Amino acid sequence: MAYTTINKSTDYFNTKIYTGNGGTQSINVGFQPDWSWFKSRDATNYHALIDAVRGETKVIYSNGTDVEATYTAVDFTSTGYDLTHNSSLNSINSNGSTKVAWNWKANGQGSANTDGSINTTYTSANTTAGFSICKWTGTGSAGTIGHGLGAVPKMIIIKDLSNTRDWFVYHASVGNNKRLKLNDTVAEGASTVFNSTTPTSSVFSIDGSVYVNNSGSNYIAYCFAEKTGYSKFGSWVSNNSADGTFVYTGFAPSFVMLKEYDGTNQWVMYDNKRPGYNQTSNALFANASSAEATDLGIDILSNGYKIRSTNNQNTGSYIYMAFGQSIVGSNNIPATAR
Repeated sequence: MAYTTINKSTDYFNTKIYTGNGGTQSINVGFQPDWSWFKSRDATNYHALIDAVRGETKVIYSNGTDVEATYTAVDFTSTGYDLTHNSSLNSINSNGSTKVAWNWKANGQGSANTDGSINTTYTSANTTAGFSICKWTGTGSAGTIGHGLGAVPKMIIIKDLSNTRDWFVYHASVGNNKRLKLNDTVAEGASTVFNSTTPTSSVFSIDGSVYVNNSGSNYIAYCFAEKTGYSKFGSWVSNNSADGTFVYTGFAPSFVMLKEYDGTNQWVMYDNKRPGYNQTSNALFANASSAEATDLGIDILSNGYKIRSTNNQNTGSYIYMAFGQSIVGSNNIPATAR
């Protein structure tokens, strides 16, 4: 079992389950979120992603290429958020619909970062939890962006806010000369969007293409570094068996997102609240607006997870991101997992 310097993981990541009321309601996350990802569980609605860097009225959609939209539906508070119902944004608070929201803690709106050759408008970094949000304006020329983590990112998710374009994903297990697309099921593809350069502890690299650096366009990046006993970003190869592969993380995952990177399976999202016991078979898909599926599953274990679904019935290679809690905290003090 891995040790962790994070003795209470729910100070930095927390999943909330609630039912929309079509009016106003307050949701207690346990901290003031800086990135919240909402989805209806029982309805075909777009995912809605809101963060403190872009502002709580600005929404982007993981399952689409849409430009950033403006809605009044979420008001961040010191303990979570107050919600109102906007009929054009039903994933957040439509009446009677069951919802899930995944929430991460960065560092508020942040401030400009000048570590890279392209200055960010804002970089909001939580070095303890290994998570940052970066916003910049494209230059049209290859450059570097300061992520503020003080550690090498293992995964970076980028979206053009100004134009209708795909989401681009860097994952250390796939490499710096390839990309995945969060809004699509396509397999890894050769790409220079990350300038064929591995991130450092201070910056990540982008090329001059319109996808990540169009002159005058605005971009957002969500960056993740590993923290022992709390977060892990890795890969595994399917064993092509109903008795699926075990993936070691060193902690009990409370959130897992996985993708077959050499094939066309979906971006599958699990957490420990849906349904709250094993087999965790309630899956949502980052690339799709569809309602929750209940025939794809994993077992969440004290030190990782085990595949229990038809996603494992091939010989594909998969990447994942996971957050959770080790049972052993710093200085051998048991962690207060919640």
